Amino acid sequence: MLDALLSVGGKLIDKLIPDPEAAARAQVELAKMAQEGELAKIANETKLFEAEVADRTSAREREFKVATSEAAPLLNKIVVPVLALGTVALTFVLFTVLIFVDVQPAQKDILIYVLGALSSAMTIVLSYYFGSSSGSDTKDAKLQGLIK
Repeated sequence: MLDALLSVGGKLIDKLIPDPEAAARAQVELAKMAQEGELAKIANETKLFEAEVADRTSAREREFKVATSEAAPLLNKIVVPVLALGTVALTFVLFTVLIFVDVQPAQKDILIYVLGALSSAMTIVLSYYFGSSSGSDTKDAKLQGLIK
């Protein structure tokens, strides 16, 4: 991989830098970067970026398939609201238990941990139903045909 980068870098230098002295300096700099491991680091970062992009793309494709599947109406009308209401209800029930029920200290620590996880999930539920940013408002307006 590193040899390929050096080869491509050398070809780019030859094509982009017409001055022979500047091209020689660029070749020396490229070789120096290769010796110091900078090119390997750049190649690794490029691979990581490509993997992240591929991951996002596959996630979007998967979500599109789910959203356009036959099960989508069932998911959107029944399952998602039930899970959202369950999350909100469990959060408030657990909060009430922690306030009004005498719980032993060992169990209280566990309940507080679970309450934190539920609170995090509740934030996601609220963001889903009420929007999480101005970008969400823009998206909603575009979907309604108000903005082109």
